[in-house]
Amino acid sequence: MMSAQEILFSVGSFSFQDLLLFEEKIVRKSFEKNDMLLRQGEICQSVYFILSGSFVQFQSDYETETIIDLHLPEEWMFNHPSLIKQMPSSTMIKAFEDAKVIELSLINLHELIARSQSFLNLGRIFDQANHRTYLFDNALSPVQKYNYIKNAKPLIVQVFPVKMIASYLKIAPETLSRVRANY
Repeated sequence: MMSAQEILFSVGSFSFQDLLLFEEKIVRKSFEKNDMLLRQGEICQSVYFILSGSFVQFQSDYETETIIDLHLPEEWMFNHPSLIKQMPSSTMIKAFEDAKVIELSLINLHELIARSQSFLNLGRIFDQANHRTYLFDNALSPVQKYNYIKNAKPLIVQVFPVKMIASYLKIAPETLSRVRANY
């Protein structure tokens, strides 16, 4: 099981007191495959750090699921627009496989920041939207998209099926298969 220090390492350095405070404010949770972490229409009230397992963030119109993001271990996860604007989520987050996470509610995050300025470093977790922005604002070819995702999230190709990765990259599964065949 990861320690608070290991979890927070990616966002900054924290004192021993800060680590104890963090441990006090988080909740450890387990999810089974297909359990919903966030449903469409709910307001995202927490950020989650994935200890094990993986999650899919998607939109559904009951016929098709459009993959918005694929989440892997040792990654922070949340619905960005819903959390930041405190508005109903247009996406859902579902466990792709059995998973363990730590949950940090927005209320507890604000409490941590009020008690120690070090926790302002947690603001870095909100920059994750930059990956999606880079992928979709830069008119990348399918090969460039695949290269980018392999560098940004190398485990993605080992965990998720081609169809889900293709949906995430906004390319046809056949196109992704051709790109992968050239590797």
